[in-house]
Amino acid sequence: MGLRVTVVGLARSGVGAANLLDSMGASVTVTDSRPEASLAEQVSRLSPGIARALGSHPDALFTDADLVVISPGVPLDAPPLVKAREAGVAITGELELAYTASGSPFIAITGTNGKSTTTTLVGKMLEAAGLKVFVGGNLGNALTEEPDKLKGKDYVVAEVSSFQLETVSAFRPRISAVLNITQDHLDRYANMEGYARAKAMVFKNQGEGDLLVLNADDPPTLSLKDNARCGVSLFSSKAVVEKGAYVKDGMLVHTDGTGVEAYILPVKEIRIKGAHNVENALAAVAVSMAAGADPASVAKVLREFPGLEHRMEFVRELDGVTYINDSKGTNVGAVMKSLEGFDNPVILIAGGLDKHSDFAPLKPVIKARVKKLILIGKAADVMFDVLGGETDTVKAGNSLADAVDIARKSASPGEVVLLSPACASFDMFKDFEDRGRQFKDMVGKL
Repeated sequence: MGLRVTVVGLARSGVGAANLLDSMGASVTVTDSRPEASLAEQVSRLSPGIARALGSHPDALFTDADLVVISPGVPLDAPPLVKAREAGVAITGELELAYTASGSPFIAITGTNGKSTTTTLVGKMLEAAGLKVFVGGNLGNALTEEPDKLKGKDYVVAEVSSFQLETVSAFRPRISAVLNITQDHLDRYANMEGYARAKAMVFKNQGEGDLLVLNADDPPTLSLKDNARCGVSLFSSKAVVEKGAYVKDGMLVHTDGTGVEAYILPVKEIRIKGAHNVENALAAVAVSMAAGADPASVAKVLREFPGLEHRMEFVRELDGVTYINDSKGTNVGAVMKSLEGFDNPVILIAGGLDKHSDFAPLKPVIKARVKKLILIGKAADVMFDVLGGETDTVKAGNSLADAVDIARKSASPGEVVLLSPACASFDMFKDFEDRGRQFKDMVGKL
């Protein structure tokens, strides 16, 4: 290969990309603004031949490289990347690199909410049907971390984020899905239009023989079909669709567009509960059936799949109070969906690092379902100003432990304590997983 490649950011995807490029014969240098002392674990996983420039971003690494590979968290308008583009250096991301190295057809799933659950469901459904799949992406394990496992598969099933999609060029999934588009990451994008354009990159290169799966119940998502140059399949919990998956007489149904209906299972038999999980199940049915799964395999997975950690995860019941960990609820739309799934009064723990979100859409559901709102983190003051008048609201500062203690004292039998922050976690925690696990540990010790 012989290329001089700079890999920016030593998160999971950065380490994976650097090692993959090194194995392909590139001359690789990794750079991260954090000092080496704080990156010991990441550095330990780098191949021996990879050079390091840590604690700063030397200009020469960007202007003299043949290729710059960025982690999803690195914005394209970062000054070193601007200099790289001005010098004519190509910039790409880990998703494009994994796609190029794989050779296997991709299923790419994106959207504001539900990506991880839907991606996992699709992978399990295809495995149950006997297909060889690799499941990864923005799901915990970077695609480039295990490049050999990408090869020789019937499908690579990838959860992809808007950040990852910003840098694709040749990426062409066989099947793509956009689950929904609601307000998120407005600290990264100037407006919702910019965010939606990034999501739409998932089907930019799709054409004849490919398929785009869209949510018919979400107008911004449905409108994307007008720009598709490939086949389109829909899913809906509210109406029958001509091709795709829908609910009919309490059943999940799939049709391939010929008018023949395949009945999957009754909605009430889906193990993961909530209206949002019906949508996730429908999306997974539409994708997996198009990829070759059979109704029996699909139904088996929906009956057995218990859900993912940090996504409406049952923690415990104590003194008649149910504790739920929804730390992955990092935006307003996700929290709305979570709250709408409860009939019982909710004590909601929310807050964290604000992503320039508009919290006002939460007002009606807070007023209707939340008995007490407990706010933490940097966004607490803003959220208090917007939502504090809708219910009994208190601020617990930067202490999740205090928030849990207040919640326990406030909750009565039959009520729910829900951690669903509507914010990022990085002001107080390593990531949303760290936040969720600390919550579970605190609840477990009550």
